[in-house]
Amino acid sequence: MDNLKIKLVLGYDGTEYAGWQMQTSGIAVQQKVEEALGKLFPGTHRVHSSSRTDAGVHALGMVVHVEIPRADFKMSPGKLVLAMNAHLPPDIRVMVATRCRKDFHARFDAVGKQYRYLVWNHRAQHPLLRLYAWHVPQTLDLAAMRAAALHLVGRHDFRSFAANRNYPLSHSVRTLRRCAIRRQGALLTFIIEGDGFLYRMCRGIVGTLVQVGQGKIQPDEMSGILAGKDRRVAGMSAPAHGLILWKVLYGSEKEA
Repeated sequence: MDNLKIKLVLGYDGTEYAGWQMQTSGIAVQQKVEEALGKLFPGTHRVHSSSRTDAGVHALGMVVHVEIPRADFKMSPGKLVLAMNAHLPPDIRVMVATRCRKDFHARFDAVGKQYRYLVWNHRAQHPLLRLYAWHVPQTLDLAAMRAAALHLVGRHDFRSFAANRNYPLSHSVRTLRRCAIRRQGALLTFIIEGDGFLYRMCRGIVGTLVQVGQGKIQPDEMSGILAGKDRRVAGMSAPAHGLILWKVLYGSEKEA
């Protein structure tokens, strides 16, 4: 069958979902996207994602691809955005749709990802950010957090920041190209970009950096935490609701 391959960039509020991936318990974002596709193109359901987000985690740049029979695709990619959004709940949106090369793969062609994490650092919770930012009321030492973050940039074994699964990690070395913290008033934005991420690694990094800001961990301890290769030697995990999959990075030749 002659198929067209379509690349979709999705944004969603993960508050009400059990994560991206289809599962037996809870409603997944993937399920809603595939249901919307099935209403437009019967028999076309399976989408292949660039990443998996956990329950409560949000996205603005989740990339997926889907194959649609050429004979059934009778609209422009721009019209596909409108058509899919008409069948999706308001907390999930197709942001962009484009045709892509037949050999494009949303997951295997990705060369990196950028996550952002929001912290509201004020005595009072921000009522409009309560679902999207971790409320940390204690004063944080921004300079100390930035100094600690610098230790994480580069190629390291990030086992100490990853949540444990029921099986041993075989490949825990990753490269972070960026680990920065921006401040706008009481809002802190942690920007973490790398070639790949372990399970809950971003949340482990942010939780540890916040504890540096609270004076519970010293910046120069970060090298030892990395060397420890044990989740117990790092700080806490930040809650899921502050994390956003911001964008997925590709080589330009793979997107055409």
